[in-house]
Amino acid sequence: MSLKIALAGLATALTLTPAPALASTPTGPTPAAVDAYLRAALEATGVPGLSVVVTKGDKVVHAAGYGHDSEGRAITATTPMRVASVSKSFTAMAVMTLVEQGKIALDEPVARQLPGFRMADPRHAAITVRQLLNQTSGLADSSLDMGVVQSATSLADYTARLATGRLAADQGTRYAYCNVNYNLAARLVETASGKPFEVYMKERVFGPLGMTTSALSAQTVRPADGYVSVYGMWRPRPEASGFLDGSGSGGVITSAADLGKWLIAQNGGGPPLVKPRSLETMHAPVGANDYGMGWGLERESGLLVHSGNLFTYNAVEALSPKTGYGFAVVTNGAALYEPTYDIMRGLVAMSEGRTPEVPGGDRQLYELVLGLIALAAAGLGVMGVLRARRWASRRSGRPWWRIALRVTPVLLPALLFVFYPDWVSFLMNGRAVTWDQLTYFAAPLSITLLVAALAGVLTAATRICVLCKLTRYTNSGRGA
Repeated sequence: MSLKIALAGLATALTLTPAPALASTPTGPTPAAVDAYLRAALEATGVPGLSVVVTKGDKVVHAAGYGHDSEGRAITATTPMRVASVSKSFTAMAVMTLVEQGKIALDEPVARQLPGFRMADPRHAAITVRQLLNQTSGLADSSLDMGVVQSATSLADYTARLATGRLAADQGTRYAYCNVNYNLAARLVETASGKPFEVYMKERVFGPLGMTTSALSAQTVRPADGYVSVYGMWRPRPEASGFLDGSGSGGVITSAADLGKWLIAQNGGGPPLVKPRSLETMHAPVGANDYGMGWGLERESGLLVHSGNLFTYNAVEALSPKTGYGFAVVTNGAALYEPTYDIMRGLVAMSEGRTPEVPGGDRQLYELVLGLIALAAAGLGVMGVLRARRWASRRSGRPWWRIALRVTPVLLPALLFVFYPDWVSFLMNGRAVTWDQLTYFAAPLSITLLVAALAGVLTAATRICVLCKLTRYTNSGRGA
């Protein structure tokens, strides 16, 4: 999960007229129907590239790529793409293979099974492996120094850097989505198996399923840089810095073809990685947030879902227990609005014999509005500077406290900008947010806030300077 979801909520007041719907078949989607829908979705959303697979039971209905990558190559079913937090379902699978081997105990404390896992908070000693995977360990970004943790160079180093951290709640009492849980789980896989996490994933997960274009490191399988949207224009950028390659929380790189094999395995088909009971355990929701182990349950639709958001890639996977369908959608572009979930919902509608709606141009609308606000703020700033003398002459001689009250409103954007990462973090329930991250998918909002802040500061500074000159002139005239 990424902070895109939280920021997109800032624009929920903006709505679009639904795009024309595509026809669907009553018996489920044909490859041709899926292809037509995805081509329409690519055009309507304007994303640079799209990678999609639809499965049913143990068969692939459709797997394909659309658009292009940042190096100008056409995206195909075998193009490697980053799937972000969809990786968590893979990490959970790796853990469960070791649970079945008797090398990891789900309901025993992690600290007893993971050498080097120590925290300043004594409650950490009671966190179980199950609680890591269910996201109920008590770990949260708000109680950890995520800047220090994200600069780790390995899973062992990552684990060691948690030594000064504390829990945000007693273990097992509250759900909190936190990447630390799954990076600890990945390190546990290493210590229990005696192999690097990437090697174990290749040997016991990717390999048995025939996922030949999947890995946990860009050194092994290299995805092209993704894109960010800046006022409607896509710009290629390397992924944001941080602990990613080799991580258990978001490191998987894979393709539509390989995701098809993965979805089939999750539906109980293909080469079995674990027993059916272990699959049921991973899929079973826990608590009010309905999160299992790398999968979440949507009560209304009955879908098992997990989304993933990086700063240049987005992904979502879903299983429909009632129809046997599986879906995965990955895009190589990030913006305030990202369409992977909506595209997936359209595919679900087709699988149920309903007519899907093509996702609209929400990104374009949001960024157009932000662009217009930035232009308006710049224009008001220029007017404020040009009219500063008129403003000052009207207020010359007034008490300074009254003048301060009139200046304060134009400085509010600057105040908002100074604390920008903090209020975004608040909207995300304490998730760590850096200035660098806010220059990616949030770039249009960040630029608009910066323009408004600069316009306000320049207006206020010019008004005060002119007012001070007028005051000195007036006072010197009186003294003469």
